[in-house]
Amino acid sequence: MDSEKALELVKHGASLLFLDVPQHTLIGIDTQMFTVGPAFKGIKMIPPGIHFVFYSSSTRDGKEFSPTIGFFIDVAPSQVIVRKWNQQDEWLAKVSEEEEERYSQAVKSLEFDKHLGPYNLSQYGTWKDLSNYITKDVVEKFEPVGGEITVIYESAILEGGPKTEMERALDAQMKKSKSGASSSSTEQPKGNRFYYTSIPRIVKHKGISGQELTSLNLDKTQLLEIVLSKEYKASEDLLLGELQFSFVAFLMGQSLESFMQWKSLVSLLLGCIDAPFQTRSGLFTKFIEVIYHQLKYGLQKESSGPEMGVLALLDDSWLASDSFLHLLCKDFFALVEEASVVDGDLLSWTRKFKELLENRLGWEFQKKSDVDGIYFDEDDEYAPVVEMLDESRGDYMAT
Repeated sequence: MDSEKALELVKHGASLLFLDVPQHTLIGIDTQMFTVGPAFKGIKMIPPGIHFVFYSSSTRDGKEFSPTIGFFIDVAPSQVIVRKWNQQDEWLAKVSEEEEERYSQAVKSLEFDKHLGPYNLSQYGTWKDLSNYITKDVVEKFEPVGGEITVIYESAILEGGPKTEMERALDAQMKKSKSGASSSSTEQPKGNRFYYTSIPRIVKHKGISGQELTSLNLDKTQLLEIVLSKEYKASEDLLLGELQFSFVAFLMGQSLESFMQWKSLVSLLLGCIDAPFQTRSGLFTKFIEVIYHQLKYGLQKESSGPEMGVLALLDDSWLASDSFLHLLCKDFFALVEEASVVDGDLLSWTRKFKELLENRLGWEFQKKSDVDGIYFDEDDEYAPVVEMLDESRGDYMAT
């Protein structure tokens, strides 16, 4: 890149100015990570739009890290966001409007230019693939009060303990992260619950037979329509925005609550039988494209170093062959492959997604018998459980 082009990007791109951050602290934006050195004071040349900023303080030797704290930002061209390190509480605090204005002018005058690391524009395409449905409205709808995202305040999410192998592995991973460096102060950023959409696990209807009720719950199409109408005001993009928001908050922000929401949304969509082919082909094409990019990034193996202790990258231990995702994908792939009529884009993306899982995880999706593909972990709350409604009549209900 020539100097003229670089100067143009510096002037028109947004900047993050981080003051007094200790050395060895890990600071990330989107898919990029920086280790704070003696001269580091932030990031420049950030494209306008939605981004996710996250960081983790370190012990003095840089070997152990505290739980990640993250927040979404929506930046305008040439905007400067200023945060100052709170030494006692080990977090990036906002500064007064007067200070922010003063520092912003200094950044725009290039006084801090040599201390700002450039945003790697070659990785921007990957971030857009992970966030193209995340808008300012999406962030404001789902983020916690104050905007700070951290697993520190989510101990009650798995009340009674994790239920599945995936959740047990994730819980252990989060606890390992928390056992690293920790602040002695209790005055860290106030954690709050997200405002995620409540996704019902079952459809309940009075006045219909147990067989009809079971059918409604084995095919989540009607539940999807109810949720779209009631919770998303019929906006498919808002649902996809929440799917991306929860994945980023989980993967980069290490939020366990966000993982549970991502799992709920994926389970709802992959549990639909009629919708992908009849009423919502466009939504499912976009959904498969979204989850393809999520897992393609999350399952990467080439990265290494201390930053991997901060990113909760997906690993084989909790994406095992008996996981909810593998079992739902097996049924969904079979539906698409065997459908008499299927949207061409949906078929293309489904095959691409299937190939990714086969190559990265070694998963197999061929059914070994007529009943194979409907087995779930016995502790998985998303598994359809058949209950007797009336023993004399033999009616059943999926819960």
